[in-house]
Amino acid sequence: MPSTFSTDLKIELMATGENSGTWGTKTNTNLDLVQQAIVGFESIAITSTNTTLLMTDATISNARNAVLRFTGAITANCTVFVASGIEKTYTVDNATTGAFTVALNQVGGASVIFSTTNKSHKLIYLDGTNANDILDDLSTIRLPNQNEVRFGDADNSHYVALRAGTTVASNLSFTLPTADGTSGQAITTDGAGALSFATAGITTGKAIAMAIVFG
Repeated sequence: MPSTFSTDLKIELMATGENSGTWGTKTNTNLDLVQQAIVGFESIAITSTNTTLLMTDATISNARNAVLRFTGAITANCTVFVASGIEKTYTVDNATTGAFTVALNQVGGASVIFSTTNKSHKLIYLDGTNANDILDDLSTIRLPNQNEVRFGDADNSHYVALRAGTTVASNLSFTLPTADGTSGQAITTDGAGALSFATAGITTGKAIAMAIVFG
């Protein structure tokens, strides 16, 4: 019975009695492939709208890496393809320049898409059919120890951050407004966590009345 190759990582599965005298070499190759899948990193230049990553039998291949960095000055929306049938996880760094989307797609399935301004990282898993954004599947995100949510500026050189107070007496949730306010309005609360836009400060009429009463 000849050797076969695993579906996902294309590692050679040697049959009993096969490859006499070459088991050492083939085993070392398999270990290199496993290492690439666990800790491998590769920077891949995107030079056209479609890029296909390879997963080749018993050969170091770019689709097998654990971490992928996409680079290049892109001038159109781009899609990076991985063959269907492969089940794998990736950390993907979108280091391209240019205001265009970058998608990771499992051929014939759904894509995970970096928006035109999203030059960051995503955790992605392939289920054999679709690419899936791991963090998008989370219903709740909790940051412990006053860790911050940071909003980077255009070149990510600085950020604006939000974090919890030092001591919170009880759990507190705010519901954001469902529509924008008008110029000069501020966000107010109903005392139960529902936020909305309302005119900031006191009205002119109230200010006049207070001036008459209090001088």
